[in-house]
Amino acid sequence: MASISCAGSDVGTVFGAPHPGLDAIVARQYAGWTMRPDRTDRFVVPAHTSVQLVIKIEDSAVRPSEFVCGAADRYADFDGGCAPRYLQVELTPLGAYRILGLPMREIGGRLIDLADLLGAQSGRLGDAVRDAPNWDSRFEAVDRFLLGLANAGPVVSEHIDFAWRELSRSGGAAGIGAICREIGWSHKHLIERFREQIGLTPKRAARVIRFEGLLRRLDGVPPDSWSLVAADCGYSDQAHLIRDFAAFAGSTPSAAASLTA
Repeated sequence: MASISCAGSDVGTVFGAPHPGLDAIVARQYAGWTMRPDRTDRFVVPAHTSVQLVIKIEDSAVRPSEFVCGAADRYADFDGGCAPRYLQVELTPLGAYRILGLPMREIGGRLIDLADLLGAQSGRLGDAVRDAPNWDSRFEAVDRFLLGLANAGPVVSEHIDFAWRELSRSGGAAGIGAICREIGWSHKHLIERFREQIGLTPKRAARVIRFEGLLRRLDGVPPDSWSLVAADCGYSDQAHLIRDFAAFAGSTPSAAASLTA
């Protein structure tokens, strides 16, 4: 596996591509983080549709050595900063459903010790990652772990897979009613099954997907362009964008954009 490194004033990051067999399981590249020693303050994690798996390479006083954060429809404020070095995997919600083997509604918006979900397998993963000599080897250890579990979990509903793909493809704009008609389910039944396998309701997932699209647009947005960005991302107006951003990130778009500049 070839990795790519980049660095900023606060962190150094190494990215690696997951195994091709994990395309439906992992949402984006693996990330290996090395934090500046004084990065110990509180930090905010915005709302997200992925299930975030974190394995600490060097331990810290807060949070377990291996943990997951379920899909969340609000931001979370954490004390204690990040571990000095850690590996982060962003699982698709349906991938996490297959890997963890439990209803996603049970972990939605929660930070949970991986050992509470996978028992001794959690420690074996952590040891394999921490014993590896470099980031490429750590990413390969995660590959082996996920590939070993990918076919052992529950089967994803083809209708939920369709609903998720429609919402993702449309940036959250696909109509929930149209999805229900296409798959032949009632709205109530879709909500129940969607929460089981995704962790959010379809409506809330659509809003977070739209917000995630906005996050990807933050870098380099001119101060007078927010109304155009709002329209491009599916918001009714700039005020609508700002309200959602406050709910999902705990700040303003301009403040967040300044951190990426």
